[in-house]
Amino acid sequence: MTITSATSSPGQSILSSAGIGSGLDVKSIVAALVGAQKAGPQTRISNATNQTNSLLGGLSSLNTALTALQASVAALTSASTFNSYTATLADTSIGTTTTLSNAKAGSYALSVTQLATAQQRTSGAYSSTAAVGSGTLDITVGSQSVSVNVSSTATLSDVASAINSASGNPGVTATVVNGTNGSQLLLSSNKTGVANGFSITASSSSSSGLSSLASTLNTAGSNEAKDALLSLNGISVDSASNSVSGALDGVTLNLTALGSTQLTVKQDTASTVSTIQAFVSAYNSYVGSIGTLSSYNPTTQAAGPLLGDATLNSAVNQISGVLSKGVPGNSIGSLASLGIIRQADGTLALNSTTLTAALSANPAAVQDLFAGSNGYATNLNSVIDGFTASTGILTTREQSLNGRLTQLSSQQSALDARMAVYQQQLQTEYTNLDRLMSSLNNTSSFLTTSLAQLTNTSKP
Repeated sequence: MTITSATSSPGQSILSSAGIGSGLDVKSIVAALVGAQKAGPQTRISNATNQTNSLLGGLSSLNTALTALQASVAALTSASTFNSYTATLADTSIGTTTTLSNAKAGSYALSVTQLATAQQRTSGAYSSTAAVGSGTLDITVGSQSVSVNVSSTATLSDVASAINSASGNPGVTATVVNGTNGSQLLLSSNKTGVANGFSITASSSSSSGLSSLASTLNTAGSNEAKDALLSLNGISVDSASNSVSGALDGVTLNLTALGSTQLTVKQDTASTVSTIQAFVSAYNSYVGSIGTLSSYNPTTQAAGPLLGDATLNSAVNQISGVLSKGVPGNSIGSLASLGIIRQADGTLALNSTTLTAALSANPAAVQDLFAGSNGYATNLNSVIDGFTASTGILTTREQSLNGRLTQLSSQQSALDARMAVYQQQLQTEYTNLDRLMSSLNNTSSFLTTSLAQLTNTSKP
C-alpha cells in the first residue's frame, strides 16, 4: 500500500507543523484564513477611521486659528481701544496718574498745597500692668459709633484689644507703644480725611481714670485728620484721599508730595497701534495655518488634512471678502488707506507711521473703520462667529465626524465578532481534520506493518 507516502506529499508539506498527530499546523492555517477574510473590511474601516481623524484634527487646527483671530478682532470692536488716554506729570515726585476711557485731552497747571492725612491721638504714659479705670468708651467716626466696655482691671493693652475687636468699629485702630516713659495708647483713623476723623468720650458712669484717658484721646494734637488740597488751573479742589478722582473726567491723581507741576492728558495712540498690530499678527498667523492645512507637496505627495475642504475654503473666502471691501461712508474707507497693506503671499503689513497719523488726525474715523456697524472688525467677528460659535459650522461638522467615528467603531466591533465566530468554526473544522488524518496515518502504518509480516512468513 502507498498510504504512508501521503506524509511527504506536496500538499502535506504546506501543512507541516505539529498538529495532534497528522502534522497539520491548525493554528497557522486558521490565522491565515481569518486574516484573508478580514483584510478587505478591516482596510476599509481603518482607512475611513484615519481619514476621519485627520479631518477632525484639521478642523480643530482651523478652529484654533479662527479663535485666535477672533480674539484680536474683538479688541477692535471695543470703544475703549480707540478712547485710550495717558496722563503724565512733569514732576513725577508729586505723584502718579491713571486714566479711564472717558478722559479728555488737555493740559493743566497742578498745585498741591496739602496732602490728606489720617487722624492720630495719643494717651499719656501708663505702667504696662496698671489698670486704667472702668466704664464705657464711645468712639465715633462721622455718623457711626461703637461703645467699648472696659473692666476695672483692664490695662492699656486690654483697652486696645477691646477697641480693635469691637463689633461695629467705625474705622479706628488701637496700638500700644511701649516707650521710655511707659506704655501709651495710640488711636489711628483707618482712612485719611477730615470726614474720617474720630472723637472719643467716656460714659457718665465711667471711673475718673477712664474719663481722663478719654479726655486725653479726644484732645486735638499735631496729627489731625486733613483733606488733600490742590488746584487745577487755579480751581480749588479738596479730597479726603490722596487718590483724587472726579476732579478731571477719567483721570485719577495719586498724590505723594507737595508742589506744582504740569498735568498733560493726551490720547494714547501707541496703545491703539499696538492693538491693531496684534490683529495684523493674528491674521498673518491665521494665513500660515491655512497654508499648512491646505498644503500639497508634489515631491512626497503629502497633502494637508484640509486640502480642498469645503469648510476651510468657505472660511477663507468669507474672511477675504470682508477685508477686500471698503467701509461705505467712512472718510478713510479702506485698510490700505490706514496703512494696512495685503502682501503677495496673502499676509498683511502695517505702516505704523500712516496709522499713527490717521489716529492723530481723526480717531473717530479710525474707530468707525473697525468698530462701526459696517466696520471691518464688526463684520469679521460676525463671519468668524458663524464658524466658531457653539452652533457654528465647525461644531456641527465635528459632531458629524465624531458620529462617523462612532459608526466605524461599531463596524469594527461587529467585524471582530464575526471573525471570532469564523475563527472558532475553522478551528473546529481543522482540528477534526487533523484528528482524521492522524487516524488514517495510524491505520496506514498498521496495515503496512501487517502486510510486511505476512510477506515475511510466506517466504520459504
